[in-house]
Amino acid sequence: MAAWVEGGPVAVVTGAGTGIGQATARMLHSRGHAVVAVDIAPQALAWAEGIPGFACVFGDVSQEAVNIAMVESAVTTFGRLDAVVLNAGIASRSDWEADDALEVFDRIMAVNVRGVVQGIRATAPTMAAGGGGSIVVIGSTSGIRADPNRWAYDASKAAAINLARAAALDWASRGVRVNVAAPGPTMTPILQGGRITPEHLAELTRPIPLQRMAEPDEQAEVICFLVSPAASFVTGAVYMCDGGITANVGIFPPRAKD
Repeated sequence: MAAWVEGGPVAVVTGAGTGIGQATARMLHSRGHAVVAVDIAPQALAWAEGIPGFACVFGDVSQEAVNIAMVESAVTTFGRLDAVVLNAGIASRSDWEADDALEVFDRIMAVNVRGVVQGIRATAPTMAAGGGGSIVVIGSTSGIRADPNRWAYDASKAAAINLARAAALDWASRGVRVNVAAPGPTMTPILQGGRITPEHLAELTRPIPLQRMAEPDEQAEVICFLVSPAASFVTGAVYMCDGGITANVGIFPPRAKD
């Protein structure tokens, strides 16, 4: 599909300021969608402002008003809503014995789980009323397997994955497909902002059978497939895009690059 033209399909992408969210928003736009880009940080969406076919909504996706606003923006600005990518999420290390452990847990669950519930509740009825649509929830390999010191994040992504499966069952009869794209390690600003060293990168990539990190555009391709008519018979699925990391039971490391 060609780049955005008026009257085409309309998508909402949360967490669109950076990383996978921005890559997905750009890719959907380049393939014909108008896009409502949502992010908590206004400056993060400077890249989209003023581009025809983009609208911006700012706020915390755990809040109902923000989810209502993104649907209203899609319908008011572009006339419809066809696809939703619930990508916004936060991650943090979680010390079980820290004084703020439950505060960290509550905040992660608010964004990563409550935000998904709010997003589905706000968007699915509008798409159903318009004849159907597609929701893609961004999960993680951390929702399938666990990471050291990230118990709150792991729990949130496991919850998000099964929420999407449950929603797929509940909305199928009304023409709304719900799927999960579950990224593995990806070169996003969150990772790069940690000033990753070559040694640390080698350590991170060693357990990945493909022996490298993903690029955001590679994750966006999977998401765009799930949004597209090519996935018209796909709902309730969890698509891993993790370089094979979850295929390994973890006892033996994958074969190193030749």
